[in-house]
Amino acid sequence: MLRSGILNPHLLSLLARVRHTNTLVIADRGFPSWPGLETVDLALVDDIPTVLDVLAAIRPNFVIGRVWMAEEFLHHNGADTRQRFWQALEGLHVVYEPHLVLKQRVPHAVGLIRTADTVLYANLILESA
Repeated sequence: MLRSGILNPHLLSLLARVRHTNTLVIADRGFPSWPGLETVDLALVDDIPTVLDVLAAIRPNFVIGRVWMAEEFLHHNGADTRQRFWQALEGLHVVYEPHLVLKQRVPHAVGLIRTADTVLYANLILESA
């Protein structure tokens, strides 16, 4: 029995199948569903868990090479929110692009983790290194 780390078996299975240069999406609660794309839905109630909660849980064992975010995130969120994300993503190469362009990357991902995050445009696409 697992005693620490990620306990959700569906999330563990998804993470175990991400290989070098594959991508994984961590999405907020309003992100569209993608038929055919494996989705692990962790949403419980507003902001439990958040995108940053999931990132913090997977980062110790998931080697991230690059991160994509919507540039709209920068324009629709305050300084405190932007700072929390920058701290959580410290040391990673983050690319900002229009949300519509970001969504074009989604079908190529191994899977999507849906959170209950209410932060606007809080979605991350992680590329494994």
